[in-house]
Amino acid sequence: MNLSMLLTKSARTYPDKTAIIYGLKKLSFKKFNARCNQLANALTQLGLKPKDNVAVLQYNYPQTYESIFACFKAGLGVVPINFRLHPKEFSFIINHSNARAVILSSEFNESILNSVELIPKVRHLITLSDANRELLDYETLLSAESDIFPDKDVQPDDLAWLFYTSGTTGMPKGATLTHRNLIAMTMNFYADICPGFSSEDVILHAAPLSHGSGLFGLPNIGKGATNIILNSKSFNPELVFKIIEEYGVTNMFAAPTMIKMMVDNHAIDEYDLSSLKALNYGGAPMLVEDLKAAINKLGHCLVQLFGQGESPMTITYLSQKDHISEGSPEQIKRLASAGIARTDVEIKIIDKTTGKELPAGQIGEILTRSDLVMKGYWLNPEATAETIKDGWLYTGDMGYLDEKGYLFIMDRSKDMLISGGENIYPREIEEVLIKHPAVREVSVIGVPDEKWGEAIKAIVTLVPGKITTEDELINFCKDHIASYKKPKSVDFIDELPKNNYGKILKRELKAKY
Repeated sequence: MNLSMLLTKSARTYPDKTAIIYGLKKLSFKKFNARCNQLANALTQLGLKPKDNVAVLQYNYPQTYESIFACFKAGLGVVPINFRLHPKEFSFIINHSNARAVILSSEFNESILNSVELIPKVRHLITLSDANRELLDYETLLSAESDIFPDKDVQPDDLAWLFYTSGTTGMPKGATLTHRNLIAMTMNFYADICPGFSSEDVILHAAPLSHGSGLFGLPNIGKGATNIILNSKSFNPELVFKIIEEYGVTNMFAAPTMIKMMVDNHAIDEYDLSSLKALNYGGAPMLVEDLKAAINKLGHCLVQLFGQGESPMTITYLSQKDHISEGSPEQIKRLASAGIARTDVEIKIIDKTTGKELPAGQIGEILTRSDLVMKGYWLNPEATAETIKDGWLYTGDMGYLDEKGYLFIMDRSKDMLISGGENIYPREIEEVLIKHPAVREVSVIGVPDEKWGEAIKAIVTLVPGKITTEDELINFCKDHIASYKKPKSVDFIDELPKNNYGKILKRELKAKY
């Protein structure tokens, strides 16, 4: 089954239903599908063949989804690119992915033209507007083509979505996600995560379509739901509140940093957000105190998704019923978990040294196996062999399972500290420090230490108007966790560095030391 059938079927069943809202612009499913067909024909006329790749470098626009589904229809691989990348970074991805065409929004016209020598494999540059020089005009291409296009037959393991990892630990690698992978992802949104999906739903895309929000749209489009697309280049909580109230938004995907910005915004109490049924968040963990604040402000609509680019949305999930700010000690503890495995997903914890599976409660590396696991890393058989063994994806995350199968993620294996021979997990310390009333955000890293090997350093941003000291925070930790886990030092900065998806860039923090 070609993923494009998600749209083709909805266009047949709900032709007049609104598929896309972008500002004052609205597209019905019939018109949305027709434009995708025109683009698929245009790409074919340009000489692109099934299994070629097309890079999509755009801010959030309706044409972003048109580009994605046109590629699916034509049997082409989509290479979605983070729009905040430097031209040298996105040029690396375009070139490494062997993309034969790039469909870009006009914000990137000049930077792509200035980078053509870095992307010699590209044959066509298509811009949404303001075409000049080598750039082809998107609308002109569409207008010359038929709005009928028979979706290409594809094999289940053909590339659909080539997702480049965010590069928090080095050069990005391309996770090869197939039609099989994304259909499995889609079907189990219906089964586990949002079982009430229907054509009556309204989805807000305030996060980049190049990542989680774009994937989250697939099950929505497959059910005939309406997709509202925001193109704000920075997240605007009050605009999000306004749209949720105006359109009765039922579902949304957000990074934890976006949820924190919503909760901290004074305008949250001025809007009716009761239509929200599922506010899905992922890409990074939320600290428990932040999560409690979100539950108290937003109600029981939060759903945590733990996945990776290599096993997308999701490996485990923490449902609405588990998001409670008051309850038994066991229930409250679960707020620190990533939930339970999806119905069709296996997970296990192994000892990194021996490879043996560990019992409940013991920390080791998290492995997963399912139809969600990528085919491999693009043009990188060595990295693929290191990451996928006997069908199991070695996630690089450290954690443990409790007796009921709830997964607790401690940290990336690369972020675990060894100080004085003790394994120390930064998240445990971060969960303590975030409870201090003056702490807004915190990241814990290891820095070189002659005596201990690594010393624990906390890097903190403060709540506006609040003050504290290094000694006060270290002593605060001593009151909550073992003394050997407390930070040896605390640095205060204005903002923690993050990538476009809200993950704190610990590599950048460590570089200073």
